[in-house]
Amino acid sequence: MADSAKSSLKRSKPNYIYSIIGVALVLLIMGIMGWFFLNINSVGNAFKEDIRISAYLRTLNKDTIGQIQQYISGRPYTKTVTYVDKKTAQEIWNRENNEDWAKILDMNPLPESIDFYAKANYVNKDSLARISSELLAKYGNQITDIQYPQTLVGNLNERAAKIGLIFLVIAIILCIIVIVSIDNTIRLAMFSNRFLIKTMQMVGATRNFIARPLNIRAIVNGLISSGIAIVLLFSIISWAESQFPQLKAIRDWKLTFILFGGLIVLGVGISVYSTYRSVLKYLKMKLDDLY
Repeated sequence: MADSAKSSLKRSKPNYIYSIIGVALVLLIMGIMGWFFLNINSVGNAFKEDIRISAYLRTLNKDTIGQIQQYISGRPYTKTVTYVDKKTAQEIWNRENNEDWAKILDMNPLPESIDFYAKANYVNKDSLARISSELLAKYGNQITDIQYPQTLVGNLNERAAKIGLIFLVIAIILCIIVIVSIDNTIRLAMFSNRFLIKTMQMVGATRNFIARPLNIRAIVNGLISSGIAIVLLFSIISWAESQFPQLKAIRDWKLTFILFGGLIVLGVGISVYSTYRSVLKYLKMKLDDLY
């Protein structure tokens, strides 16, 4: 009987190796999908936070301008704020329009302004409309107008909502596929242990006694699979950032580590669940049904 148990354990080792590799590859696919989702979200936020909002000024009083600038800086929606004088406004206009109208005009018709950039959560039609109303209500005598590309803001939010919905559906489908794939991989690995499990039950071992070492092995396998997936994913991310430096600029280590942690939880959790479920299945089966 001891020889039979040893033989069963020996036959199970290759399947564990295949199981570890299989789970690692499935987790890698899930990780790549998660990384794409995080980057698309970060790119969208970067675009939103690059939209300039200009508050054009009527007054030339530097103290009043400083008060308005300080007020805008202290608001929760503000990311950065800059005072733009007439000379700087002319330079910005020339740069954006690729021409110098100073050769034609003797005077500078551009007004001074306080340009600020809002945080991504506030870059939408409703929030920007409230921000404009708030500033005009408080400084209506000093601010003549507040302008920002309204069409661009509307398009960004509409497209972001559509892309987010598409990725949510894809993520749910992929998550289901990943869970089913890992579950089937673990159950296939446990198939070679079915006689060992039944033999231990027949000699009087309790369910917890039988399941404990297999669950521990599942945790170890899950950690190894997750580790392999994380190393491969990190290598892919590093390569992608070397090819596209913009990705490195928007990288969020906090979200990246959360993604890595999610892979560990997913790999270990499903491995333990599938292993324990397989143990219960073989414990309930009759000996003849194992063949």
